[in-house]
Amino acid sequence: MNEPSSSRRPRPERITGPRHLFAAARFSIAGLRRLWAETAFRHQLLAFCAVIGVLTLLEASMGDYVTAFILFMVLVAVEALNTAIECIVDHISPDWAEFARDAKDLGSLAVLCIMLCYGAFLVSVAYTYLLAVH
Repeated sequence: MNEPSSSRRPRPERITGPRHLFAAARFSIAGLRRLWAETAFRHQLLAFCAVIGVLTLLEASMGDYVTAFILFMVLVAVEALNTAIECIVDHISPDWAEFARDAKDLGSLAVLCIMLCYGAFLVSVAYTYLLAVH
C-alpha cells in the first residue's frame, strides 16, 4: 500500500500561463479515455442517443434538447467523480472494507439521483408532448 519514499516519483513541474490550458485539455481527454473504460458510462452514452431519438420523435423544443444535454453533462461529471472515488478506494483498500463499500455505495447513489432527475425530465417532456397531441 505505502511504498518506500525512495521509489516515489517526483512531482511534475507546475504548468502556468497559456500552457496550462493545453495541459488541462490533455488531462480532461485522459479522464474521458478512462471513463470510456467504464461499462456504465458507455451505457449512459447509448441511453443519451436514445433520448435524443425520443425527443426527435416527440418533436421536442430546442429547450428540451438543451436541458437533456445539460442533464447528460451533469451525469457524465457525476459518473467521472464516482469512478474517481472507486479508483482511490480500490488503491487504498484492495481488500474488502466497510468504508470502501460505503464510499462506493454513496458514489453510486449520486449517479442514481442524476439518472432519476433525467428520467423525471423525460417523463415530463413525453407527458407534455403526448398531451398536446390528444
